[in-house]
Amino acid sequence: MIRYALQCDQAHAFEGWFGSSADYDRQAGEGLIECPFCASRAVSKQIMAPAVAGTRRRGAPDPPASAQAMMMDAMAKVREHVERSFDYVGDRFAQEARDIHEGRSEARGIYGEAKPHEVKALVEDGVPVAPLPAAAAPKPKATLN
Repeated sequence: MIRYALQCDQAHAFEGWFGSSADYDRQAGEGLIECPFCASRAVSKQIMAPAVAGTRRRGAPDPPASAQAMMMDAMAKVREHVERSFDYVGDRFAQEARDIHEGRSEARGIYGEAKPHEVKALVEDGVPVAPLPAAAAPKPKATLN
């Protein structure tokens, strides 16, 4: 996995994790990367210091080997909780979120899909929304000898 520091054209800074630099290039080329704050798809990589093996000072503690696995597990649990406990509203998410916020619909947790411009409008209007962590990729099957 590669972690990139990203920034949108509205100067919102955030991070993105990609399987490879080619994955980033492909997703960026297809307009699949968007700012989690304003949903802008005008996103660019920022300058980062590389993590090069062997450059750690002596005596510096090793980072936890399972930090990435812990984060992925936590995100999967968040997604699982939302899918189990919230109402799925599909592509009606933006309208239903607005209706709940404005008191026209029952207050409850919902999830679904929304277009970037819909998310941007919700955020600009003060409707609390957040992206749902991506579903975990299926684990590769073990090969048999």
